[in-house]
Amino acid sequence: MGIEVNFNGKVALVTGASSGLGARFAKILAEAGAQVVLAARRVERLKELRAEIESNGGAAHLVALDVTDYASIKSAIAHAETEAGPIDILINNSGVSSTQRLVDVTPEDYRYVMDTNLQGAFFVAQEAAKRMILRAKGDPSRQHRIINIASVAGLRVLSQIGVYCMSKAGVVQMTKAMALEWGRHGINVNAICPGYIETEINREYFQSEGGQKLIDMLPRKRIGYPEDLDGLLLLLSADESRFINGAIITADDGMAAF
Repeated sequence: MGIEVNFNGKVALVTGASSGLGARFAKILAEAGAQVVLAARRVERLKELRAEIESNGGAAHLVALDVTDYASIKSAIAHAETEAGPIDILINNSGVSSTQRLVDVTPEDYRYVMDTNLQGAFFVAQEAAKRMILRAKGDPSRQHRIINIASVAGLRVLSQIGVYCMSKAGVVQMTKAMALEWGRHGINVNAICPGYIETEINREYFQSEGGQKLIDMLPRKRIGYPEDLDGLLLLLSADESRFINGAIITADDGMAAF
């Protein structure tokens, strides 16, 4: 007996959708039938992505969102639901990093990473969950999904990005706390921990001598690509994942196992 994933009638909000993994997540959910709401600060990039999705037969809306600004979070989610309808799926993907030794981290560096990766992710999920919980009171059978994009760096410390590792470790624990508290309302909260994934932001580095040395240290001497996360994203977004809650799932080609 086969299972067909179909998101017709579902609304999915994807943060950090202007590039990289966020853009890929939005395209895959749209291809599966969801109405996607693209959220990020770079609205011009979102317009390009919306045009691409619509040219392929999908439905997309866009909202401006700065996850470091609480007022922006509340406004963007309200706007998303006005444009597309109640949010069924949140892909909590916004993230940044900085590279330096811990002794060189400034308060500005620390806030830059933490305000987006942990504080921003928390308040985006919180605002979406408040609305999901209210709807669940009217319809207890309704299912909702929140997928936090953490990182293998939240499970294993990596050199030169200590604050990023700390922020993503926080996302891991945040996911478990949300799953525990919100599961009773039909909200499944899980986290994906990608390993090294090539995107437009890091492609040049992975092609450099330093990047090649890093790849040679990986278990299978290769990096991943955004499409390598498609199956996991669809699984965790689907109603069929009703028994998966509070899971921290690595997609890292075995990196965290060594």
